[in-house]
Parts: sequence; C-alpha cells; structure tokens
Amino acid sequence: MKERILNLLKNIHEAKEVIEINDLLGLKTSDELRELQEALNSLVDEYLVFYTKKGKYILLDNCPGIKIGRLSVNKKGFGFVILDREDDLYVAQKNMNDAVDGDIVLVEVFPSGVRKEARVIRIIKRELQNLVGEVQFDDNGRAFIELDDDKRNLVIELTPESIKDCVEGHKVLVKVVKEVNKHKYIADVVKIIGHKNDPGTDILTIAYRHGIIEDFGEDVERELLSIPNEVAEKDLEGRRDLTDEVIFTIDGDDTKDIDDAISIKKLDNGNFELGVHIADVSNYVKENSALGDAAYDRGTSSYLADTVIPMLPHKLSNGICSLNEGVIRLSMSCVMEINYKGQVVDYDIFPSYIKSRKKMTYKKVNDVIVRGIVAPDYEPFAQDLILMNELHHILRKEKNSRGYINFDLDEAKIIQDENGKAIDVVKRIREEGEMLIEDFMIAANETVATHIFNMQLPFIYRIHDVPKQEKVDDFMTLVKILGYKLKGNINELTPRSMQNILDQLKDKKEFEILSSLLLRSMRKAEYSKENIGHFGLASKSYTHFTSPIRRFPDLVVHRLLKKYLIEQDMSMTTIQTLENNLVDIAQHSSEREVAAVDAERDVLDMKMAEYMEDHIGEEYDGIITTITNFGFFVELPNLVEGLVHVQTLKGDYFTYVPDLLSMIGKSTKKTYRIGDKVKVRCIGASKETSMVDFELVKVDEKDGNKKQES
Repeated sequence: MKERILNLLKNIHEAKEVIEINDLLGLKTSDELRELQEALNSLVDEYLVFYTKKGKYILLDNCPGIKIGRLSVNKKGFGFVILDREDDLYVAQKNMNDAVDGDIVLVEVFPSGVRKEARVIRIIKRELQNLVGEVQFDDNGRAFIELDDDKRNLVIELTPESIKDCVEGHKVLVKVVKEVNKHKYIADVVKIIGHKNDPGTDILTIAYRHGIIEDFGEDVERELLSIPNEVAEKDLEGRRDLTDEVIFTIDGDDTKDIDDAISIKKLDNGNFELGVHIADVSNYVKENSALGDAAYDRGTSSYLADTVIPMLPHKLSNGICSLNEGVIRLSMSCVMEINYKGQVVDYDIFPSYIKSRKKMTYKKVNDVIVRGIVAPDYEPFAQDLILMNELHHILRKEKNSRGYINFDLDEAKIIQDENGKAIDVVKRIREEGEMLIEDFMIAANETVATHIFNMQLPFIYRIHDVPKQEKVDDFMTLVKILGYKLKGNINELTPRSMQNILDQLKDKKEFEILSSLLLRSMRKAEYSKENIGHFGLASKSYTHFTSPIRRFPDLVVHRLLKKYLIEQDMSMTTIQTLENNLVDIAQHSSEREVAAVDAERDVLDMKMAEYMEDHIGEEYDGIITTITNFGFFVELPNLVEGLVHVQTLKGDYFTYVPDLLSMIGKSTKKTYRIGDKVKVRCIGASKETSMVDFELVKVDEKDGNKKQES
C-alpha cells in the first residue's frame, strides 16, 4: 500500500484528503480505507508524507519550501536543521518556535541575504536521550534536575525512588519515564556521575550528554580476565618476525595508547622503504564478543582535555595492544617502496610482530629534525629520523602537486592543574614531526585502500565528497564583500582549485577566519562502503587503517585484511554478509565520530570559559570572527572566543546588515566586519554556560589612553 501511495503522490503537487487519495487509488471497501489510513500515518511518521493543518496529505519531496530534519542549536543562540541529503538550514533564535536542541522539526525555508534560512513550523519528535543535569530540591522536597544543556528549556522532575543516593549538587544521567506536557517530564536517575565540585565531573557530564560512557560493564570486565598481559607464543605463528628491525614510535608526551610504529631504509636503487606497523587489535577484540560489541558501540576513543574515555579498556589500549617500548607486540605491517617523486611503486601488507626500540616524543624528534639538537638516547636513531624527514618532504610535495588541501588551522590546548581546573589556554604546537607521522599514515591508508579497491571486495572507506557549488558560492560572496578578487576558475570544484583559493588568501588579514569558513563550506568526511574518494586529500582511495586502538573502522579494516589476504575468504556468503553489515558499521561509526567531536568542542568551550573566569577585567587584542544580529564574536590570540553584545556598543544604534555581513551604526556609519582587529575587555565568563563576554575598548590614537568604545 505504501508504494502505491508514494507512486500516486509523486505526480500530485497539491495536498489531498484521505478520501480523495482513496478514490484516486480506486479503493472500494472500508477495510481498504482503513489500510490506506494506517499506511498514510506510517508514511507521515517516516517523514515521507506531510500532513497539513487542514488535514490533507502531500509528498514531502513535492514541497520545496518545507523540510524535515534534526535541529542542532548553537550555544550562540542560533541553530541549524540537519537534513539527510541536502545542506543544513540556518535557523535564527527568533525562529525556533519553542523547539530545543535535538528535536525533529518541520521547517519552512525562505531566502535571507546570502543564504537560505528556515523557521520552525512544528516539532515532530523530541529526542530525550542522554539527559544530564544537576540535582536540585524545592521547598517541598521534590527533586528536579537543571539540565546542563541550556539549549533544552525543559522541566525534569525526578522520581522519589530513584534519588535515594542523591544530594543537591550531584550531576546525574536520567531516563524519561513520563511526559507531563511538551516542556515538563518525569524521569528516573540511572547514573550518579559525581558532585559538581569533584575534579573531573565537569568533563564526564559533557561526555555522558553525548552518549560517551566510561564504564564498560560486567560482561567486558569478565572477558578481560582471559586477555593476556604478554603476547602468547602461539600468536606469533604465521607472522613475519620484525623484532630485529629498527622500529620505533613517535607520539605526544602523554600518549599511552600507541597504535603505530615506523621504520625506514634507503634501498640500493635510491628508493625509500617505509614501514608502517599498526597494532593488531583484531587478534584480541573478536566479532560477536563483549569487547567487540563495546568497541562498536563507542566507535571511537574520546579525548576531552586531559581526560581520555577509550574505545577499549586500558588493559588493551595501554597494555597488550599498545606498541610499547621494548616488548613484543602483534602488528599488521604495510611496507612500501616509495620513489623520489613520492609514488608508492611496490608494497606488501602482512601480519607481523615487532619490538619497538624507542618510545619517541614529537618534542624531541622536532629537536632532531628541526633544530639539530640530538638527545643522547636519540643518537642511535638520528640518521633514521633525518631520512624520514627527507621522505616526509617528498610525500608532502607529491600531495600538494595533486591538490591536497592544507587548511593548517590552529588548535587550542587546555592546561589544567592537579584539580582539573583550567589554568591556561595555549595553541597546540605542530612542527615537522607531527606532519611527518601524518604523511606516513596517509601513505599507508591510501595503499591499503587502493589494494582492496582493486580487488573489488567489500570494504570500509574514509570518504570526503565534493563540496556543493552553492556553499562555495556563498563563501566567494563573503570574499567579495571583504573586497578581494580571486584569480582562476573558481567554479571548478577540484582540490587544486580549493587550494588555489587558500593560496591567494594567505596574505590577507582575515586568512585564519576565511580558511576556517572555507573548511566549513566543505562536506564532512565520513565512513562509507562506497568509494568516492577523499576530496580534501585529493585521494582516489582512502581508508582508516592506522588507529585500531581508538577507531572502530580501523579495527574493521584489519579484520577485512585478515579475511581477504590471510584466510583467503572471498566466498559469496562472506561478501553478501559484508555488503549488508558494512553499511551499518560505516553509518554508526560516522555518528559516533560526530558525537566525540561535539563533546571535544563542548569541553573546550567550557574549559575556556572556566579559564576566563579568573581574567575578568583584563584587556586583549582580538579579531572579529562572526557577526550576528545580537552582536559579534571576537577571537583572542590563544583562540578563546567571546561575544561583544550589540547592547554594549555605545555612541550609536548598531544593526546587523546580512548582505554586507557587517554591524553598522545608524548615524555614524561606524562598521564592524569579519576580520577587523579590535581591543576588548573581558566583562564576564561562565563555566556553567560556556560563554565569555567582552566589551570593546577604544584606544585614543593621540595619547594611547583607553576607554570603553563609544
């Protein structure tokens, strides 16, 4: 019945009542009418058919101005409706219509300035998963939680039987058991995360809010008892012994979950032999096991400031799977012969076991290859590092020549004290050593992906689709508004053309902002069974093979390599099973990656605000990054961002002009726009809301005296 309805409505561009649809389908009996009504209700629930206020039905695809999607609200007040097959739609705060973050909403699309906007017409479904908040009691002894997510304006009352161990100030995870009305619910406490004043509770509450749980559960703990602390002799069988090779690891100072090790040689023909040796997690984390299911559920490790919530328990991630110095570990090796042009001319992918000679750090490796400073314990490896750096530059040149897009955006790092309080915010240092490892891992990932793609077998790829022309056009409109004219065929959507845009903007004062905005105009990279290539890397075939300790897709890739290359299992039964399973694995892994990235961003914002709480009244130079109808955001050199509210702008009445992406004074015509350098004073910061507030400080050019902007 559903197919008949959809086929009928495809050619009808006006809404019809159920009885009209009944007649058009030629249905005769009351049973058929009842079946029609049930099918229509189901199609409405599936968001394929729209049910109007007048009680009529129309195919949603035939309503270009009506869309259904998930509302994602930004802490800055506005939001976006996330659509499955189309670009996200901007929703201003005034157009939310009581919808909250996470709601499935019906929206009306309308043009506004250089972009499309939407207004919420109806809340279709409210998702109430992962609700986290602070326990509070009223004068009558009833318990409520104040949600941490202030984007959800909901009242949550807690059941008396679930709060027996709770005190005021506890952060808890709750499960809704009853809806009182659209904005009030009854819920059970399912987990006490900790007291709000306890170190680490602030980060864990954000993790729980994104469905990232630190407990693995009893089944996993029980299964861990059978995991050895050392590699068993029987597990070495059928593997290539690489323990005599000079192999070492390079990671951050505090890294404990070491996925990858590297080796290098210069061959007699002048080519390089690069070995990338990856922890063989698949030997211990089997399919259809508690550990395997937990890894799938989590999808990825989450790195939240200095807190790590691993995909695998520490016994695996820091122990038997980690390529620690001086111990035998199981690995999957990809050894590549690379010529002086940066091309992989030969390779071998095989199971192995290694013994890392040295746990190196980026800091000391950079000392060797950037500054020529060699620590005594690095002397035996200095020549290998210099050779690796030579190969890294060759690989980087090859990537750049094919159009690799290097956004090179700064990242912030939170420094915390022993109690978990943010005491500094600094830019992450990224030098040759970091880029060297990146290039080596990309080479291995491409080699593995290309090998399986050429075998035409089911696989999981890391893909990055071509950006939509409309998004790039919007970005180019912004560039034009800022007064810049770019050369070349901008309408040619290739990696090389995108890199050409960045190259032409490199010397502009707004480069950091424009680079970030161009990145946002691109589609998100994701996992897929279908190989469409990776636009940002200008790669025809790409996968994630190099981090199976912290990413589930990498673990799946290892399983597939073993299945195809070692077990030689390429039966039709296996292929048909994988064709179905890999679609779900790719989608779920992409979703969990987004959750981890969102949690990382929320922790960063919260910790930045916590840091600024101790710096209220201090003045900083900054740059305007975003302009809205309620003010503009200013970023400081350490990447902390704060709002200059329009109400704090003195001396004129300022309004937002979308077509110019500017805030302009009505009388003075004083203009603030993206990229302008300003001096600001911090006038407020709140760890609870993750918000920082600034006001402008005017500098008198004659005597250098400062005062509030007027």
